Amino acid sequence: MVAIEDIRARARTLLESGEVRAVLGYQRGSAGTLAEPAFLTEPQQAASLVWDPTCIHNLALYLVNEKKRQRTQRSNDKRPLAVVAKGCDSRALVVLLQENHIDRSEVVILGVSCEGGGVIDPRKLTRALAGRAATTVAMDGADAIRVGTASGETTLPASELLADRCLECARAYPELYDTLYGDKAEGRSYSPRFAALNTVAEKPLDERRAYWNAHFERCIRCYACRAVCPMCYCDECVVDSTEFVVTPNTSADEKANRIRWIQRSPDASESAMYHLVRAMHLAGRCIDCAECERVCPVNIPVRLLNNVLEREALEAFEYVPGTDPGLPSLISSFRDGDPNDFVR
Repeated sequence: MVAIEDIRARARTLLESGEVRAVLGYQRGSAGTLAEPAFLTEPQQAASLVWDPTCIHNLALYLVNEKKRQRTQRSNDKRPLAVVAKGCDSRALVVLLQENHIDRSEVVILGVSCEGGGVIDPRKLTRALAGRAATTVAMDGADAIRVGTASGETTLPASELLADRCLECARAYPELYDTLYGDKAEGRSYSPRFAALNTVAEKPLDERRAYWNAHFERCIRCYACRAVCPMCYCDECVVDSTEFVVTPNTSADEKANRIRWIQRSPDASESAMYHLVRAMHLAGRCIDCAECERVCPVNIPVRLLNNVLEREALEAFEYVPGTDPGLPSLISSFRDGDPNDFVR
């Protein structure tokens, strides 16, 4: 059982000792019951930390953003950042370590196990409450979630509220941590891995094509999926201009006409190219936190595109991203037993 007071006490100690420059965790949101990311820099702020099924965000993203901010501001504070990390957050940190984007000395990982539960899907919660606003959300045993509203409490099956990625998660605990809170619960009883993907992959080819074309036509190319992904940390992206030099004398027309490999247009084929290229760039790197799908304003099932390549890596190479920082990344490793003899 995760005791939030233990996490708060550790965060307070780290800040009081000056061992870390900040603690990145969750606090109660200012807009409703959902938790929100919080940077804590003072010991007394540790009392605001929370842990419940509304702690949705992958906090590895904020570590990436903080690293960019430090580089831009040329900060001299080299102390690490402490991060409260769920299983998927921890796996994202492992990938960042594998790719040398961060160093192990830059982060103190306060690992928190989801145990038998996970985090909710806010859209599922909204539908389940039929317009009522939730005031509290908490796991009630292994298979139920207790939701409080102004009219009282109700208990719903966890399978109806948990995010799809949590229903399929086989590792609901961090595998890399400095301190672990909670138990490493095995044998989850929700959906089998890739269950959501299989419902689409089993459709005939024409139906699959129509399914994805319909989604790509709705894409507004806001790039929210890219912005929320901890793995999309590149300074230059293939969907951006191939040149970035802008001077005070650069005209608006010049900025608009700079070369782009993929145009930011409403054409469905351009949107398809964007999503497919992004999925390819996440092959062997995506840890299935599904933040991309959560933030999509038009509800495109972006996660399923990543799942296709995640399943391919598992079945062809027995590779699971984010499990061991000592291993090379998928595209950096080779074994004699790997398929495709032509690469030798």
